[in-house]
Amino acid sequence: MKCLIKSISVVLLLIPLSLVADWQQPELSHNLTPLKNQVVASDFELENMDEETKSLSDYRGQVVLLNFWATWCPPCVREMPSMERLHQEIKAKDFKVIALNQMEEVDDVFAFTGQLEVDPTFEILFDKTSQVSQEYAVKGLPTTYLIDKKGNIRYRAVGGREFNHPEVIKIINQLIAE
Repeated sequence: MKCLIKSISVVLLLIPLSLVADWQQPELSHNLTPLKNQVVASDFELENMDEETKSLSDYRGQVVLLNFWATWCPPCVREMPSMERLHQEIKAKDFKVIALNQMEEVDDVFAFTGQLEVDPTFEILFDKTSQVSQEYAVKGLPTTYLIDKKGNIRYRAVGGREFNHPEVIKIINQLIAE
């Protein structure tokens, strides 16, 4: 019996840790929750990586995927590549991806994005005091809102998502067509 246990232990040690880590991570969902009552998205002004001030109202007339995230949040990190793929796939002038980083320094986020397979080309803004996340009642990261052209929040997602999933793209295209 001791020999069998030793053999199993040796086999388990040979399994790459990356495979074990993958087993522990659930699949990212693609479901977005429609809001029953339309809520007007609160306007805000935040700086981007170039220290330019941007406001949500700058994007009025566009469908906006507004994502609250942080580099220390595993599901945030996992969904980041799908946000970039979505941004690249829907290069319509009527669509914008905006990622609001929570309480981190520009240099730290810059270093983080340099470690990704593909540099994000969507807008990253800095909510250094989490004031905007409080206005949007964000309870956990990542949290994402899909905002229509009129500035109304139409869908919400709490937790990691596969944003370039065909169902998500279909919803975004429907909002663009409105």
